[in-house]
This record gives sequence, C-alpha cells and structure tokens, in this order.
Amino acid sequence: MHKFFISQDSIFGDEAIIEGDDVKHIYKVLRLTEGTTISINNCNGKEFLGEIQSIDKKQVKVRLKEKLDINNESNIEIYLFQGLPKSAKMDLIVQKNCELGVREITPVITHRVVVKNELGEFKKIDRWSRIALEASKQSKRTIIPKINTPIEFEELLQELKGMDLIVVPYENEKGLGIRNMINNIDKDKIKKIGIIIGPEGGFEEEEIHILKNMGAFIVTLGPRILRTETAGFVGTSLIMYELGDLGGNI
Repeated sequence: MHKFFISQDSIFGDEAIIEGDDVKHIYKVLRLTEGTTISINNCNGKEFLGEIQSIDKKQVKVRLKEKLDINNESNIEIYLFQGLPKSAKMDLIVQKNCELGVREITPVITHRVVVKNELGEFKKIDRWSRIALEASKQSKRTIIPKINTPIEFEELLQELKGMDLIVVPYENEKGLGIRNMINNIDKDKIKKIGIIIGPEGGFEEEEIHILKNMGAFIVTLGPRILRTETAGFVGTSLIMYELGDLGGNI
C-alpha cells in the first residue's frame, strides 16, 4: 500500500487533498485509480487508511476511512550531527540515515570543514528535506526526520546538552567499541542519543578533547578507516541494533 505525507492543513474532516508533485506521481507513475486504497500521514505521526475518490492533474481527493494504529519509529531517538562533507555526499547521508530511523540530522561545520559558499549550503536544506521525505515514504516512516541548517562546532556543544548519550566514532580510538559502551551504561535512562560524525578531514584533537570533557563516549568502529558518509550508517546501525529495533524481538 502506497503512503503519502500531507500537511494537516490539507485534511478536512474525513477528506484529504493531495497536491504538488505527488499528484503526477499518483496518476502517471504509479497509475493509481479511483477506489485505490492508500495510506495518508499528516506529517505529525498520525496515519489514516484512505480511498482515492477523484484524480485530476492538480489534486487527488481521498476519503479517510479510519485512523491506523501504526508506529514504525524506534523506541530511541537518534540525532545525527554530521561533519559537512563535500559535493553531494550529504544527499546519501540524509537518505540512508532517514531509512535507518534517525530523528534529526544536523550538518556541523567543524575546524576541518571547507565551506566555499556558506549561503549555498543553507540553500541545500530544501533538497535534503525532499530527500528525507522520499526516504520516509519508501521506508514507511511514521514521521519525517527534520533536516536542520548547518551549525558551528560551538553551537553543537549547546545542542548536545539535551542528549542522554553522546557517541563520537573516531579513527584514533582503538579500545572502546559500541557494544562495550552499551554494556556499561544504564540503558533504561537512554532516550535521546547524539551521534557525532567527523568531516572528511576528521576531527581536530582539541575537538575530541572538548567532546570527551562533555561526557561523550569516543568509540572505534573497527580497524578500517571509514569514509564520513559510511561512518554515520555504521554508528547508527550498531546503536539501533543494541538499543533500538533493528534486532527484531530476539
């Protein structure tokens, strides 16, 4: 069953109106017809079973039949703070981490991040948000992860104060791994987790020192050096497996 995210403002009682790019996708790509059952999400975590009533080139009218008791979100909230990479690597980072279940993604301008056009980076937020939306549809998310504007390292430190656990994968860490870290914390007190990934040039030693003094766990992801776009996937996956829902019920 196909899922569509629409604003709460486009829901009127038991009727929903789909507009924008999704309209063309419905009739031209998916070739859905009147009477087709679809899922509607109001972008705030509420989902409804709907039936397409009419389709034209500007909008699709949907009758909402019932509210669905569905929640595909993890029991933990992962906030990814990603050292801003070059070119289109952030597109892949946003897509895959949204599929995995992160709650928010915030690009971070650390010491070794090279920003040639800072205004251009801020303009990319709209594209990254669209990628997050499409990834949420594909992976049947209940919410759409928020993509924040880039922040400086000093702003990152303020954001981390609201986290229950801070994890920093670092290539120079040789001993502490994620499983060992998890085994030595009170799991029942962990809800909000901040994962901080360094940029392509890595962290400065001073940055690691500051994060460690804040109580962050500096961990290794193994003996091989991972690219910045890979490290986030791996770190998120391991933590989701140990604390979240990637491991199933076993």
